[in-house]
This record gives sequence, C-alpha cells and structure tokens, in this order.
Amino acid sequence: MLAAAASLVLGACAARNDSSSSGNTTGSAAAPSQAANAANPAGDGKAVCSGVSLAYAGTINGSSAALGQNILRGADLAVKQHNQANPGCQVTLKQFDTEGKPDKAPGIVTQVISEADIIGVVGLPFSGESKAAGNLFNQAGLVTVTPSATNPALANNGWKTFFRGMGNDAVQGPAAAKFLTDTLKANKVCVIEDDSEYGTGLAAQITQALGAKASCSDKVKTGQTDFSAVVNKISTENPDAIFYSGYYPEAGPFAQQLNDKGVTAKFVAPDGVKDPEFVKGAGAGASKAYFTCPCVPEDNFKDFTAAFKSTEGADPGTYSPEGYDVATILLKGIDTGIKDRAGLLNYVKNYDGQGLTKRFKWDAKGELSDTPVWSYRVENGKIVNNGQIS
Repeated sequence: MLAAAASLVLGACAARNDSSSSGNTTGSAAAPSQAANAANPAGDGKAVCSGVSLAYAGTINGSSAALGQNILRGADLAVKQHNQANPGCQVTLKQFDTEGKPDKAPGIVTQVISEADIIGVVGLPFSGESKAAGNLFNQAGLVTVTPSATNPALANNGWKTFFRGMGNDAVQGPAAAKFLTDTLKANKVCVIEDDSEYGTGLAAQITQALGAKASCSDKVKTGQTDFSAVVNKISTENPDAIFYSGYYPEAGPFAQQLNDKGVTAKFVAPDGVKDPEFVKGAGAGASKAYFTCPCVPEDNFKDFTAAFKSTEGADPGTYSPEGYDVATILLKGIDTGIKDRAGLLNYVKNYDGQGLTKRFKWDAKGELSDTPVWSYRVENGKIVNNGQIS
C-alpha cells in the first residue's frame, strides 16, 4: 500500500530560475528543487530497534486545527516511509491533541512525558502552548522540534530540549516589512494584531521593522467575528497595505469585511493565516491577499507531494514539509541505535544535515542557521508561491 511512498527520487540541488512555473512576481528564485543529499526517512533499510516511539503533540482539533494537521501528516508520512523500509525497526508515532490551547497544553504534555517509550517529539506547533509547556519537556529531558512555533522569546528560556525547525519572527518580521515596502511599494501600513502570543510577538517585530511606515495599528480578539470598528478605522486611515498578525479563523472574515467596506489596501498575513481555510473565510477579500512564511514551497518536491497525497489522502499544506523534515531527523537518530531520551537529545543538538526544506544545524538556543522566508499570494482561489524574500 505504501509502495508509492517508500522512497523519494532525489532531484537536482540548485533552485530553478524559471519563475513561470511558480507564479513568482518578486524577482526572486523560483521554488527550490529537492537537494540531492536531502535526508530520506527510509535510510538504508537496515535499522534495528524496538520499543521506541515518537510523538506529535499539538492541535489536531480546535479553531486552527488545519495548521497542526499539516504537520502531523508530514510527520506521519516520514514514519510510514521509515517503517516500510526498515522491518527491523518499527517506530510508533503517538498523537496528542492540545487543540492549540495554552491552558490545555501542560496537561497533554504531562501525558506525553509519562510514556517512557516516547524519546522525541514533533511539536508544539503554536507559540502560546509552547510557552506554557516547554519547561515540562525541558525538565523531562525530552527533545522537541517545533516545525512552526515562531515567537523568538521561546529560545531564550534556557530550555535545553527546545529546537525550532524554521526561522523565528525576528526573521519573518523584517522580511515581511521588506516585502511590504520593496515589493508591494507600501508607504502606509496598518498593523493589526490578535491577542495570541504569536500575534502580539510578530506584530511587535514587523512594527519595529516598518518604522515610520507603520502608520496605524489596532487589536482584535481570538474568536472575534465582527470587525466593523477596526474596518472603519482602516477605511479612514486609507493605508496602502494591511498586515494582519494572527491566525486564519479571524483573518478570513476580517478580510471579507474589509472588502465589503471597499477597502482597496493589499492584505498581507503571516504563516498562521496561510491556509485554504482563510481563502474560504475571506471570500472575495482573498483576492487581495499575500502571505509571508518561514516555510518553503513544495512546488518542486514532486515525489514528496505524490507520496503525501497517496499516503495521507490530502495535499501538503503549510509546514507539512517541515513536519516531514523534523520527524526524519528524529528517525535518523533512532536508526543509529539510540533508544533513550538523552541520546536522541544529544543527537539533535549535534545534527548537521540537509532536509527537503533547508539545512538543519542548530545553535545553543535551538535556532537554525538557515532561515529562508518566502512570500505567497492567492491566485484563482489557491495559495501559490510568490517568491523568496530572504
């Protein structure tokens, strides 16, 4: 059944410069091709192990579940490819649903920690839940690699078990500001933030990077559906662009209400909004939307995409390739014979290797040295690659 997913045919290393296939309008390189030395979860097929598990901890249900499901499916594909290729090393991927809630995450993380066979974790996806529960992982010595939690402060807590699989918001903020001012030519930008750890942190980064061009600001709440007051303020301000710092459940109706009001400013949002659910929620307002994301487009990862669709029954989404990459790293550690938490933590700490999305090598705080940021846009009702920003 998993034959189509058993291996990835390795492609060329260099990124193509033909922008026509990626819809690129920024003048940057098209989506990267798969590196010839990208880590493959199948390994050499000779791994031997028993009684070890990995875990995905994060949202599976809840208001922003689509983002977590993308990651879970990427990790699940990696484990399935590994297990089919290595009959002597069958790794279980256990799933734990935090619903993305900071108040629920500590209890769920406690459950993860209590299962001694779990020696590595893919997650947590969101910054708020990571802040609430990261210290528990640290106390347990259980390595966690988040494919999507971007708040910079998470790396400053002294946690030895925390590793980030993409650039943080101190990287995304300046890149988004560059995209707004250099590419979209915006001189007046309204920065709107939600009340999440992620939304407030990223808004601070982009506001600082924009400087005087951050001409207005306002706040919304998680779960809010009526944005008339904010929309009216923006209409009066008449900005060139709006940057919405938050998640897609609120961004969708907000963009729709902006469009209904006749606001013509370009709508730009980050990775937490880059999901087809936003397009559905925004209606006609999605046509003006752009996104920034420290995630790499999977346009040219043809074998990964085919395997993902075949095995997971869905298209890969935001952070699916990153989920695949970080799970692959944990599996590679297990394949070396590691069977405990301390060993896998040490393996990740010293890891240096190419994945689908980037080179993975972490500093002492768990931050990557390779942190690309890309832009995306809505075209014909779909989110497409718009070129690399940084």
